[in-house]
Amino acid sequence: MSFLYAGLTFIVLLLFNVPIAFTLGITGIMYFLTQSSIPLPIVAQRLVSGTQSFPLLAVPFFLLAGHLMNASGITVRLIRLADALVGHLPGSLGQVSCVLSMFMGGVSGSSNADAAMETRILLPEMRRRGYDDGFSAAVLACSSLSAAVIPPSIGLVLYGYVGRVSVGKLFIAGIIPGILMGLTMMGVTHWKAVRNKYDWERRRRRSSTQEIFTALRESIWALLFPLFLVITLRFGIFAPVEAAAFAVFYALIVGKFIHRELDWKKFWEVMRDAAEDTSIIMLIVSMAAIVMYALAFEKVPAKMSTFILTLGANPFLLMLAITAFLLAAGAVMEGTVNILLLTPILLPLVVQAGFDPVHFGIIMGILIQIGGVTPPVGVNMYTVCSLGGIPVEKYIKHSWPYIFALIGLVILLILIPQLSLILVGLMR
Repeated sequence: MSFLYAGLTFIVLLLFNVPIAFTLGITGIMYFLTQSSIPLPIVAQRLVSGTQSFPLLAVPFFLLAGHLMNASGITVRLIRLADALVGHLPGSLGQVSCVLSMFMGGVSGSSNADAAMETRILLPEMRRRGYDDGFSAAVLACSSLSAAVIPPSIGLVLYGYVGRVSVGKLFIAGIIPGILMGLTMMGVTHWKAVRNKYDWERRRRRSSTQEIFTALRESIWALLFPLFLVITLRFGIFAPVEAAAFAVFYALIVGKFIHRELDWKKFWEVMRDAAEDTSIIMLIVSMAAIVMYALAFEKVPAKMSTFILTLGANPFLLMLAITAFLLAAGAVMEGTVNILLLTPILLPLVVQAGFDPVHFGIIMGILIQIGGVTPPVGVNMYTVCSLGGIPVEKYIKHSWPYIFALIGLVILLILIPQLSLILVGLMR
């Protein structure tokens, strides 16, 4: 009965739009209040111990590094490079958004941060060129998802922490799927731009080799960062936390001494923004630790595993069922919460079914990101629409082709695991 009361509390709080961290905390407390066999002080103990993990130190470091790079002029240089590469295509600003998100994946590790940044920079020009607001919102929100899969990825760090999976392998495995996500978004954007004749009258010539080289040279320090990250992790020079700390040092050096755009005012703004982002994530992590303890005490992962395995389902049918479940979960809960709560439940199932935990981490990461662009609680969707003053209904009308294309890509990754694992195998 305690678990039933906690479940009902969770659903009611979600329906009333209570912030997710408090929803998790109140749900966990409700379970312990109605569970007589567990002392109530366990709540406080789990609240504190849930954040006492060395791998979690990578989260604030990567967040700080991303903010530092954005303040160092790296974003502007990456926009120039993206424009030089794809600015001649139909719907050029939409294509720039797709390419920029792939570049920003190697910088920020957060799709929501990328969506907010691109909306502020690209949306005004999209409007001046006559793009439909719904199309603009859809491409800005959906293209940002690749930024959360290409390393460094905060979501993959949390998955590795909860599931005890190598973060280094997850980072390497996310490279090809992240690029495929960006290319998929570019394909849909091209189709919609040609259909609606965006930029049809003002398409400019293709950038020359010299122009591309100049933009590439200006962006080289941003492009080298993910390469340094993968190499140092692969050859054991840094552990994930050490790589995250190195990222902060790298961003400081680039911003202060190479680009020379990081002054004290920007630095303190960066520190404030990074502290806010870190506090939000760590509050969710600590509150989720209470619920995770309740799930473990009730043996939910073991019970679900036993139930599903007794059905004798085909492994691929099992993965498709989990895919549908994660899409539904992503639509009603924030991505960080889904990773923290569902990884200990679902990971044992897919491992028993014969799937690689690294491969599943990429699949889960993409599916949860899709939840960020679907109603009713899509964080990226609301970020773009609120910053741009765009009605959600307009966004929804134009977003479905992108969402279906991403789901199709997920199915392809399930059927061809080597798309995720080939680089991991080459770098052993």
